[in-house]
Amino acid sequence: MTNNISSAVAERTGLPLKGVSAVIELLDEGATVPFIARYRKERTGSLDEVSIRAIETALRQVRDIEARREFIIDAIESAGSMTPAIRQRLLEASTMTELEDTYAPFKPKKRTRATIAREKGLEPLAKKIMSGHLPYSSDEDVAGAMDIIAEWASESPRLRNLTRNAFNRSASLNCTVAKGKEEDIAHSSLAQYADFSQTVRRMQSHQYLALRRAEREGLIKVKFSLGDASESLNDSLCRAFVPRNASGECREIIEEAVEDASKRLLKPSVENEVSASLKEMADKVAIDIFSSNLRQLLLASPLKGKRVLAIDPGYRTGCKVVALDQQGNLLDEGVIYPTEPKSDVQGAKRLLEGMIRKHKLDVISLGNGTASRETESFIKQNGIMDPSKVFVVSEDGASVYSASDLARKEFPDKDVTVRGAVSIGRRLIDPLAELVKIDPKSIGVGQYQHDVDQAALKNALDYTVMSCVNAVGVDVNTASERLLSYVSGIGPALASNIVAYRASNGDFKSRRELKKVPRLGDKAFELCAGFLRVPGGKEPLDNTGIHPESYGIVDRMARSLNVKAAELPGNDALLDRLDLKALAEAGAGGLETMTDIVKELRKPGRDPRTDDNSDAFVPEIEDFSQLAIGKILPGVVNNITAFGAFVDLGIKENGLIHISKLGRRVNSVTEILSLGQRVEVKVIDIDSARKRISLELV
Repeated sequence: MTNNISSAVAERTGLPLKGVSAVIELLDEGATVPFIARYRKERTGSLDEVSIRAIETALRQVRDIEARREFIIDAIESAGSMTPAIRQRLLEASTMTELEDTYAPFKPKKRTRATIAREKGLEPLAKKIMSGHLPYSSDEDVAGAMDIIAEWASESPRLRNLTRNAFNRSASLNCTVAKGKEEDIAHSSLAQYADFSQTVRRMQSHQYLALRRAEREGLIKVKFSLGDASESLNDSLCRAFVPRNASGECREIIEEAVEDASKRLLKPSVENEVSASLKEMADKVAIDIFSSNLRQLLLASPLKGKRVLAIDPGYRTGCKVVALDQQGNLLDEGVIYPTEPKSDVQGAKRLLEGMIRKHKLDVISLGNGTASRETESFIKQNGIMDPSKVFVVSEDGASVYSASDLARKEFPDKDVTVRGAVSIGRRLIDPLAELVKIDPKSIGVGQYQHDVDQAALKNALDYTVMSCVNAVGVDVNTASERLLSYVSGIGPALASNIVAYRASNGDFKSRRELKKVPRLGDKAFELCAGFLRVPGGKEPLDNTGIHPESYGIVDRMARSLNVKAAELPGNDALLDRLDLKALAEAGAGGLETMTDIVKELRKPGRDPRTDDNSDAFVPEIEDFSQLAIGKILPGVVNNITAFGAFVDLGIKENGLIHISKLGRRVNSVTEILSLGQRVEVKVIDIDSARKRISLELV
């Protein structure tokens, strides 16, 4: 069975069987995807994290199929209906659809028209009609027999496949406005779906999610249509099901039963299948985009070594202001009212300039919510700080964090406005460390996040966070409990134990000391140690991505050069002299592992995030009225969807670069653009009534 599963996973993923089998073994041993990708390259054939994640996903799907196969075989055998042919079909089935088609005739059924006909003893008559013989019977009996025949037709794998193929090839989805909802949809963001029609084959993920939302909100009604293909489908179904020796009268009865089956049973069933398939596809695309956007946000460059003035903007209640040191510790707080209704510009200026002088603040982190643009204008017009040092930061999820148990634990004596402002500032200092405290769904990137499968979304986003945290590495002595919980092999319970141990015993002096943490055993240590950093500890390698199990390899490398291991980190001259191939042949370690070790030794304790975030985006316009068709403007990509990218132009309204306006044909926006990317765009259309801006990438 294990070999069969490995083969099935390899076939689904298109990856080498040997590597797939190794990954499955490691996963079954409890290893995480980041750990396997980073520290088990020799076993997997250097499969990367994307491939290993694909294997993990495919393995779950294959095992679900195997579990369902076993259930169906047991069910049919228990009913005494198993035959060699049925067993063979079940064993050869490679998809859930094939399994369910074979199981359909044996499933426990609700009370149907066919069930009622059987209770009347009409199944023998149905069998005679199918054999081509029609004994004298009443119209009522024939009608009952037809219900049984229709059910047989609906359970035929061949007829189901013919219907599926017709829908996949020719079906379209047509929308009409629900009665009395004409005005509502005209003023909604879903107005374009009032008279929408698209074939199943060409349906885009965002289109399907949008029309489902419009239907759920009662704005439209959606129907499948086969058009001209409907009649040819019925002909195909009859040819496939009606026995060749059926007499003229029997043939007519069976054909009528097949047409009934098609209309009443087959088409509705296949429509549900196609809907589920479209939803699954749309969910996958939307979740993949959300995950990609989240990854880019989490791996955004930290602004290291800067002291931050963070502002959570507002009108009536003012702007909450906090001062943070380089580590994000709260130094000071205040409130300013530079905008309406108070418009206390001079008072706001005095408070900010005083904070900047007192705490030697380097940059400003300004939330992008209500009153953001007006507050930004006040800062720049009054020379509070160089415009290139004023960063507008997404505040999505800040209110969620500020009201959370985690925020209350961090700042028990501060209100939610202070906590929110601190979060805005910390997002500039270290986006990853701060954003992991927030439910990924609240961060505000992606499309239709509330319309997709929520369990699948959570799984994908949690994995993305874990992947990013482990890619960067975590300082075990400064990391929050939430950040630690995403480290490979740790989780919430061990993260809490680590923080409690740290509070009681002071900073960790080495990775090995982690073994003293309650319930952190050998397996957990194996999985987490390489991703945890101990700066300034007893062992210099503890501040690198080199796993403790490989410290012996570093010693052998050093001995091959007649130096001490402590001389290797950061010493390119020594590292260039290493003969990794010779060391591998001598049994020092795997070549892939040693190659990774040398990368770590060249830049010990390096942060894989590039620090290119030193200057803020300075827009050229301040108001919608300054837009003009043909005008070329700088901007920053702040969201990516399947249909295009939204761009911050420096005003309240974002512009949209449709995927068709990227300058060249692409399958995905991410082939050209990434979140936070600086771009130049041309304004190609302005909808003043709806405040919509259409852009083209220059």
